[in-house]
Amino acid sequence: MTERLGLGTGITLVAQHDPIDLAKQIATVDHLSGGRFTLGLGFGWNVEEAADHGVEWRTRRELVRDRMALMRALWSEEPTAYEGEFGGVRASHAYPKPVQKPRGPVTGPRTLVGGAAGPKLFAHICEYADGWLPIGGRGLSESLPVLRAAWADAGRDPAGLQVVPYAVHPSPGKLAHYAELGVEEVVVQLPPAGEADVLAALDACAPYLTGAPAAGGTA
Repeated sequence: MTERLGLGTGITLVAQHDPIDLAKQIATVDHLSGGRFTLGLGFGWNVEEAADHGVEWRTRRELVRDRMALMRALWSEEPTAYEGEFGGVRASHAYPKPVQKPRGPVTGPRTLVGGAAGPKLFAHICEYADGWLPIGGRGLSESLPVLRAAWADAGRDPAGLQVVPYAVHPSPGKLAHYAELGVEEVVVQLPPAGEADVLAALDACAPYLTGAPAAGGTA
């Protein structure tokens, strides 16, 4: 129904999914949308929920890293085997493939990792993602230089790092601050309300959109 709208998850708890099934779902959505899917992933915060999925809390980050590697193997153009600490997959024909092409160490759709700033999180971002999905933008002035340094140390292209603040309540000053930091995209927070309130919140964001219609126009 659309040729421009993107679709993303905020967030996918990779540790709580079967990686073969999840890889198929992700590739299918990216394929059907013509490459407009963004995988926003995270490690979770609910210890009890993770345990119900058989996830050992202290190793959840390593589990996510392992499952991302397994999914990359399934997304590869040629049949590729993978054997990791938490699981593996034999070389096999897996279709459809994601539309988005490999870039550096990243295979599959645009991938953003959510979580609080820190060396462990930044290591994951640099290893298998396109960037960071921080909740809000507090502390970005201090954390972004650290992430950019880690990104450069990992041999990643400085121009390729994407930082997309999530659950933002936009204002002109806040967006100007993000722009000064090199942030080009945000995900706005919508109210958990009925249709009328959500549409009103979306209308309030219209002035911040590039190419937004003049007052009185229609979008």
